[in-house]
Amino acid sequence: MSLIPTPTSIEAAPAESRPLLEAVNKQIGRVPNLFRLVGVSPASLEAYLGMNGALGKGTLDVRTRERIALAVAEINGCGYCLSAHSYFGKNLAKLSDDEILANRNGGSTDVKADAAVRFAAQLANARGQVGDDAVQAVRQAGYTDAQIIEIIAHVAINTFTNYVNESLKTEIDFPVVSRRAAA
Repeated sequence: MSLIPTPTSIEAAPAESRPLLEAVNKQIGRVPNLFRLVGVSPASLEAYLGMNGALGKGTLDVRTRERIALAVAEINGCGYCLSAHSYFGKNLAKLSDDEILANRNGGSTDVKADAAVRFAAQLANARGQVGDDAVQAVRQAGYTDAQIIEIIAHVAINTFTNYVNESLKTEIDFPVVSRRAAA
């Protein structure tokens, strides 16, 4: 059970969050617990959905976005996000089980995507304090400066949801994927 009560329905959410939650429902066919929990703060829900929407219009494809989300969730130990992004990775981005495992390990079976996921993992592990060589490696793999900024933004937004879910103990409403034991 979440440490902050999760509204049980759209109607139970704050009035300002309801239209945003309706849009989530329309887009994905349901409103996962994360969205209803974040919707306790209408401003936070608007910020989260706004950034997600803007990044969805970026140049990174859905497969790369899901790969990054999986790597960051594993690094941050977020069971909710591992479960959600394993589900979306498999069903929306059509990632294989081997690819999902590689992403959770901070890489990819795809050569170009590997550079993006490794960069994202370095950012998450080092809390942004990566060296010039990390930026050069992702650039040399063929990512533009704009895409490098997008990778950083995806790490940030995924870190936000990881922190919400872990600190508030959001109930997982996806097929549960267990976190790996810390090394």
